[in-house]
Amino acid sequence: MKLFHSLLFTFIILFGSSCTQSETYDVLIKNGQLVDGSGQPSYIGDIAINGDTIAAIGNLDNAKGLQEIDGTGLTVAPGFINMLSWANESLIADGKSQSDIRQGVTLEVFGEGWSMGPLTEESKKAVQGIGDGNIDYDITWETLDGYLQFLEDKGVSPNIASFVGATTLRINTVGFEDRAATEEEMEVMKDMVKTAMEEGAMGIGSSLIYAPGFYADTQELIALCRVASEYDGMYISHMRSEGNQLLESLNELIQIADEAKIRAEVYHLKMAGKDNWNKLDAVVSKIDSARAAGLHITTDMYTYTAGATGLDASMPPWVQEGGYAKWAERLQDPAIRKKVAKEMTTPTDEWENLMMGVESYEDMLLIGFKNDSLKYLTGKSLAEIAAMRKTSPVETAMDLVVQDGSRVGTVYFLMSEENIKKQIALPYMSFGSDADSSAPEGVFLETSNHPRAFGNVARLLGKYIRVEKVIPLEEAVYKLSGLPASNLKIKKRGSLAVGNYADLAIFDANTIIDKATFDEPQQFAEGMVHVFVNGEQVLKDGEHTGATPGRVVRGPGYKNQ
Repeated sequence: MKLFHSLLFTFIILFGSSCTQSETYDVLIKNGQLVDGSGQPSYIGDIAINGDTIAAIGNLDNAKGLQEIDGTGLTVAPGFINMLSWANESLIADGKSQSDIRQGVTLEVFGEGWSMGPLTEESKKAVQGIGDGNIDYDITWETLDGYLQFLEDKGVSPNIASFVGATTLRINTVGFEDRAATEEEMEVMKDMVKTAMEEGAMGIGSSLIYAPGFYADTQELIALCRVASEYDGMYISHMRSEGNQLLESLNELIQIADEAKIRAEVYHLKMAGKDNWNKLDAVVSKIDSARAAGLHITTDMYTYTAGATGLDASMPPWVQEGGYAKWAERLQDPAIRKKVAKEMTTPTDEWENLMMGVESYEDMLLIGFKNDSLKYLTGKSLAEIAAMRKTSPVETAMDLVVQDGSRVGTVYFLMSEENIKKQIALPYMSFGSDADSSAPEGVFLETSNHPRAFGNVARLLGKYIRVEKVIPLEEAVYKLSGLPASNLKIKKRGSLAVGNYADLAIFDANTIIDKATFDEPQQFAEGMVHVFVNGEQVLKDGEHTGATPGRVVRGPGYKNQ
């Protein structure tokens, strides 16, 4: 009997779905190089789609398709997962998600500290203040599920998911005050976590270098994560430091994972600032030790040596207490300005100062202005603008925050190319753009961008995989699909398997490449040929079809009400 089963298994592997070869499918992709998302070697084969589902994989020589695609010379992979997406507003403006769809991204995961629900009247104002201010929209929802359902109903090309933001929870209860939450406020926050997890949140997301998220202590985060853990959620964090206090901040994440009994991931792992580039080995050692002890610790990254955030990441958290209006008011007080200027230029381990991480003010590019009168400065360095204004870079930064009515989007060059390559090879590494998904048109032309929005995945597959051969293609696809899907506990996505949703990225592995640069960041990547989301084609021969079949993807705690 064992021999019979072995022969039967061998027959199935060799001949695939030959017993159904006469069938007609909605879509039939022939002779593609199938990279299934597991990390195993690729192979030439066919894949068929019926409705929103992968219906057959293997040798389908005699099958027919209502639509047939010749996959000869093309790689067929599961759709890619963007573990850190800021497309939460850009998808409201344009649901086509072109910059990511043209790289094969079929799932956008939101929630780095801030989430689009649950919202109070206070946090509704705050949420609309975290973007570049150029996208106008009305908030017609209050819950996280309400926001995600709003996007699905509006129509978006990619699937969407979200963590519930620890910062948002804090704004809902404590506000923007620099103090510990009361017991009553903690209970309210925990109830919000419970509701969000049952609505399908992926877990808790934190961003601990920014006010007011900075004000939360470790015990507050552990308490929130314990609730998420009851629903098998994940904790994912922009840690308290990625520079001088990197190792200490990693200790905090590991402590939270241990005490809350929760899976944990480091957002955009990096060693920020040249003095910290040598810490990668120590970081890996800590993570390996934690994993060996039974903790589920993972990481994600973007494939660039520069990050992008705001000028708030160069100013002490105390001056930002109370929100933007209070921050801007304080920056107009001469005595406070003098104190802030000193702290901005003094090394410290008390808070994360990205200005101290760059080698010169030339390495700070201003890319996101809200005030039309300042948009002519877009793309210039802080050094250039300071010279134009004949003020010091520090004074210039404070002036711009006040004059623009925002934190001012800023690119910081902080990381080393050598570490980027080493990080890509880590077995628990997945990828996130830490950016929106947009297009070089319409409202998106009112601001600049970091090239990662248009090239993060294509840069991985082109520069680092094809050209520099950092890891094999199969491993890269696994880290873009199967690994993050497993970490998030997402079912029926992340791999090429019969019965899974038909999210597919079909590309030319010999030509895929990023075209976006820091000088010209809004340039689409090249080499992605076809993309399917839930069985519907959103990219055909490299052009967007206009289809918006994206759905809400919910976490393991979801309770269908």
